[in-house]
Amino acid sequence: MPSDTRLRASAVGTALAFVIGLSLTGGLTSLGGNTHGDTARAAIRGDHPLRHAAEALRRHHRSVPPPTWLVRVPRPLVAHKAPRGTSRAVGVVPAGSRYYHIGLWAWVEATARHGTWGRVAIPYTWPHRAGWIRLRGLRRARTTIEVTVDLSAHRLLVTRRGRTVLRFRVGVGAPTSPTPLGRYFVTDRIPFSAGSVLGTFAFGISGIQPRLPAGWSGGDQLAIHGTNEPWTIGRNASAGCVHVSERALHALEPLLRLGTPVVVKP
Repeated sequence: MPSDTRLRASAVGTALAFVIGLSLTGGLTSLGGNTHGDTARAAIRGDHPLRHAAEALRRHHRSVPPPTWLVRVPRPLVAHKAPRGTSRAVGVVPAGSRYYHIGLWAWVEATARHGTWGRVAIPYTWPHRAGWIRLRGLRRARTTIEVTVDLSAHRLLVTRRGRTVLRFRVGVGAPTSPTPLGRYFVTDRIPFSAGSVLGTFAFGISGIQPRLPAGWSGGDQLAIHGTNEPWTIGRNASAGCVHVSERALHALEPLLRLGTPVVVKP
């Protein structure tokens, strides 16, 4: 096997030969009819195959969305209308989830002022709204996963860096208790026993249901969870949560960390 030194020498030699060929042999014609000069001129014009490959690679990287920032909220944080401390307060981002008091990781939808401020959805508010919090000193993490729930299609998509990796049928809110639209994030990851009304797992998210069914006593936090009534999947039949199959739960569990973005659209 060639040594690293020999490999480097070979690579340098190839590069030098290519440069010399471009600069000195523009008029020499090969027996096959191609010329080194043609290669040089093609590279200069921009229609050389290597240049096309490099451009395609650059376009691919530009089309791939960057990882999403998440921050740990260590204490209740005031959210402002604009990214500055003198701006009007529009809410408070809590340090823990609504019912299980799990430490909150928030999805940072945008940053400002050199990354010192971040816009986040204010959990458990209605009407749904967002505000700006100070990011300095907060623990940060990244995720490449995003969940989209399409209500009209009864479909849940999981994307990684913009590419769909999972697709499932879902049940959504009934006409009298429709699933609220919005941009949320995962706040809870809770296992349950088999046969539970919530299936074997639930992902609590940062939204609430403002139109609960009459007599409902199960709380108002939205969630993606299983069900012991699988016939509701693919229908508008829930109190507002998103119902998925046990197969879907098993696939989602390793992917949806706390803070994972969840977008609910019509």
